Amino acid sequence: MASSVVAQQGDSTSAHDRLLFLGCFVALITTSFGFILRAMTLEEWGVQFALTETQKGEIFGAGLWPFAISIVLFSLVIDKVGYGKAMVFAFLCHLVSIVMTVRAQGYWDLYWANFVVALGNGTVEAVINPVVATMFRREKTKWLNILHAGWPGGLVLGGVVAIALQDMDWTTKFWLILAPTIAYGFMLARVRFPVQERVAAGIGYVDMLRELGALGAFVVLGLVFAELGRVFGVEASHAWIAAAVASAAFGFFVKSLGQPLFFLLLLVMLPLASTELGTDGWITDLMGPEMRHIGLNAGWVLIYTSAIMMVLRFFAGPIVHRFSPLGLLMASSAVAAVGLWWLSGSASAGILAAATLYGVGKTFFWPTMLGVVAEQFPKGGALTLNAIGGVGMIGAGIVGNALFGFWQDTGNAEHLLAEHPAIHAAATVERDSVFGSYLALDAGKVASLPDLERQQIEDTGVIVKKETLGKVALLPIGMLIAYLLLWLWFRSRGGYKPVELGADRAH
Repeated sequence: MASSVVAQQGDSTSAHDRLLFLGCFVALITTSFGFILRAMTLEEWGVQFALTETQKGEIFGAGLWPFAISIVLFSLVIDKVGYGKAMVFAFLCHLVSIVMTVRAQGYWDLYWANFVVALGNGTVEAVINPVVATMFRREKTKWLNILHAGWPGGLVLGGVVAIALQDMDWTTKFWLILAPTIAYGFMLARVRFPVQERVAAGIGYVDMLRELGALGAFVVLGLVFAELGRVFGVEASHAWIAAAVASAAFGFFVKSLGQPLFFLLLLVMLPLASTELGTDGWITDLMGPEMRHIGLNAGWVLIYTSAIMMVLRFFAGPIVHRFSPLGLLMASSAVAAVGLWWLSGSASAGILAAATLYGVGKTFFWPTMLGVVAEQFPKGGALTLNAIGGVGMIGAGIVGNALFGFWQDTGNAEHLLAEHPAIHAAATVERDSVFGSYLALDAGKVASLPDLERQQIEDTGVIVKKETLGKVALLPIGMLIAYLLLWLWFRSRGGYKPVELGADRAH
């Protein structure tokens, strides 16, 4: 479908460019194919390796937050290193991570396997986003939406495969990621990548760095340093101080605080990514009990909402034309909030209706934010475009996924303490996380309890999972408020208009 959409552009799009776009599209499919396999294997990992809900969130998060490291680092050097060499690195990361995952023996093995795949995924987006924005510089938001139809496309493909092979050992299913990996490697090895828009316009390297500035660097480095500090046992306050010092040094070097609007967009990207990717990572687990009541695999919720996203993103052009990007983001936030709130209380057929709203709401979040950044900060080149994606991934990885697990662990502990204090005392253990210490269910202790008490714990878990989805709905509500304020700000300046490089020199 992606190739046919590009082909519809007529003679203006060459066979080479169609192959380049399709290669980028399949590379993105590869990243989400692995994402959904990990999401739908979380429960098996939890049982096999005796993981808490927060530990499961941290492992899944490790498949997201290192994305920021590779996407930002490659954005700094991509114009000199070259897109082709960057994609070789991504290809190798995907291959190595498959082997590491299937050979994993516990928490840290899974953590580092997910870390490596995240580096590869970040490198993929460090390449494909600026390439497509450069190829279609007059319609960036439209074509970034079409490109990012590859993400839900991979979710649908991987989800169907995972369910069809649900009786197969999970390690065998992970070898299937080789198929799209080899496909994109073959296609992109045959193409020439374009010169990035900023470079072609003669905008200097330091001018690109100034768009990020000290403020933008602080958001990126603060999140990365905080998670690296957690992994290596460094105090969180020390990690943030180090990030502040490094950001100040960066700002002094480039003589810029950065663009205030870009800084605000980076902050908004945190709840946006948690709403989309964080929920996608947990939706199978959260909806498991309710979906089992109607005899369906919970993975169908994610597959269904992803199918909605894929179709709508292919037809983003007319939708973006009818709404401004900020208007579209406001409407999406409102719909997603209602969908999540409804999903938290749904049963039977109501799940389908609520999931439809949630799927429609989250459809345009990610690519439209990329489009806004590409249109408003073209001087930032690959750096600003990819920094927004990097912050989104790290936000979902270390905040969103861990937060959803934390809400479940603490919710289980609170309900048990109030309703079954004896079970609470016998089955919980203290753990540490990015949010501090917390009480969680210990799989070993739970397994030793009588059947009746284990059933009471399971019943409590069903309630808590629904409550967690309701809490997630607060994130798009906050986004709605932020986008409304940005829309009013642009309106006071004459309305939203893309910034064109060289336009100021044309007069």
